[in-house]
Amino acid sequence: MDKKALFYKCVSFTTSVHRVTHELTKNTKSDSVTPVQYNILEYIAVSQPVTPSEISDCQHISMPNTSRELKKLSEKNLIEKSSDTEDRRKQYIRLSEDGETMMNESFACVEFRFLDRIQNASIEDLDAINQALDILQKKLFY
Repeated sequence: MDKKALFYKCVSFTTSVHRVTHELTKNTKSDSVTPVQYNILEYIAVSQPVTPSEISDCQHISMPNTSRELKKLSEKNLIEKSSDTEDRRKQYIRLSEDGETMMNESFACVEFRFLDRIQNASIEDLDAINQALDILQKKLFY
């Protein structure tokens, strides 16, 4: 296997993932949050509970900006903060009930678009996609 060719195939794949992600999530975001805030909420939704530093690292935003955005999301009652029982300085962030509702509505729209994209896939194709996603998750996106 030519690892350089595999690398460029991976770059092409991740570019396609970003494009499809944009297509699937286009116009699903609430008008009450900014795109940066939505991305934070999406990350929290699939990874909760998370720490502010995990959000900062994953979203490629500075800790001061992360703190500012989390404060705004908290003021909008979309997230909840809790402190670690052993280290009170460490905070965990989760979606609030309102945040869960917002993200469930957004994910329902994304799911509808996803199902539309795969509507003509055979059972064998769906199994292959499922296996490919499992392998990518275990070997590349861990």
